[in-house]
Amino acid sequence: MHEYDVLWRLVLALALSSLIGLERELRQKSAGLRTHSLVGLGSAAFMLVSTYGFADVLGHHVTLDPSRVAAQIVSGIGFIGGGIIFVRRDVVRGLTTAAAVWVTAAVGMACGGDLPLIALVTTAMYFLVAYGYPVLFRRLPIVANAPSEVRLVYHDGRGTLRRALEECGRLGFSVSDLTIRNEDGRRNGGRRLVEVDLELWGKRPIAELAADLEQIEGVVDVDLSDRQQVGV
Repeated sequence: MHEYDVLWRLVLALALSSLIGLERELRQKSAGLRTHSLVGLGSAAFMLVSTYGFADVLGHHVTLDPSRVAAQIVSGIGFIGGGIIFVRRDVVRGLTTAAAVWVTAAVGMACGGDLPLIALVTTAMYFLVAYGYPVLFRRLPIVANAPSEVRLVYHDGRGTLRRALEECGRLGFSVSDLTIRNEDGRRNGGRRLVEVDLELWGKRPIAELAADLEQIEGVVDVDLSDRQQVGV
């Protein structure tokens, strides 16, 4: 088989992986258009090289197993995914993007393995999960009616609590209960610390709010309740 006969597989892999990467890019994730495009393109190229690159050495005493390269792609892509995921206190970020990179590698492998229908359906299912599942998640009665508890520690006298409450409202959370504790004996950098317990109601994941609250100037710590940390 001539190289030109399988070139379309690389083009298809690049197109489909670019679609997935574009969705991540629009959401301003750490791995965006270029990363996903290269992962899909590289996976397809590895599959093509594994399938057709060693035809000249085949013989009665030489056999090749293209599935070995596919297995190595699955293992190797984990290093990229592991580099995307990071943990800050109780909040884990990057899991969805790492999973998207993993799916993109599978799409590229399907293109390189001459399975275009599998590649197309996998890409379509990815967008179903990326855009359809959040809508379904927000409509679940358990999510809509379950309160979330957040403990916020911040420096006193800098307007931090006001900005934190504004951020809660911006993300669609309403505060049903607020308990403030002035810790006179607890200081950080010469400033008095204030500890606030918030009971929040909202339809978005509480981890998103916690990550945004950590970025507010003056915030020292953001803790979720034990129930939320274990994902119950």
